[in-house]
Amino acid sequence: MSAITNDWAVYLKEEFKKPYYYKLYKTVMNEYQTKLIYPPADDIFNAFHFTPVKDVKVVILGQDPYHGDGQAHGLSFSVKPGVEAPPSLVNIYKELNEDLGCYIPNNGYLKKWADQGVMMLNTVLTVQAHRANSHRGIGWEQFTDAAIRVLNEQDRPIVFMLWGRPAQNKKVLLNNPKHLILEAPHPSPLSAYRGFFGCRHFSKANHFLEENGLTPIDWQIENI
Repeated sequence: MSAITNDWAVYLKEEFKKPYYYKLYKTVMNEYQTKLIYPPADDIFNAFHFTPVKDVKVVILGQDPYHGDGQAHGLSFSVKPGVEAPPSLVNIYKELNEDLGCYIPNNGYLKKWADQGVMMLNTVLTVQAHRANSHRGIGWEQFTDAAIRVLNEQDRPIVFMLWGRPAQNKKVLLNNPKHLILEAPHPSPLSAYRGFFGCRHFSKANHFLEENGLTPIDWQIENI
């Protein structure tokens, strides 16, 4: 695991000292040594590396990383260039097209969003290959809850996009009236038609940011 070095390190320093985190670290390291685990170990904290606390404007909360070969790289819903966009991301692009007219790009690399202050955080940060939710309950949830609390306590407006039940369960951590909480079904093919399509979260987020004097997000991912 590559260490977090930006302002997240200061906010989370007490978490790293707690017994649960020591146990989590040992468990995860053992998993990497004995099984095929995603994302690559140096990418586990990319959501933190790419989007410091001071820059966060929007949080997109995912569940656990993609478990297919070569997909996960530490940002929820994103895949590296050259990797086919998974079905959930295809549906996110469809909603963006309907909501804001963004064209559907030829790649699923969302780092452009992270660079603008969109934190793409999974509630669990690692997974065994081809075994969804295999690292649920080993301690990541306690760590990412701490990160969500840090963001909740920021004295400025932040948009939280909670897609699906696991993400919406984190709403109890969000009690700061400055923030905007947007909820919708998960964009997976199983649930997108139950209200993710048509949720217009991207335009709602930008409207809220502009209302609060902040630069909106350019959601268009360009073709490579």
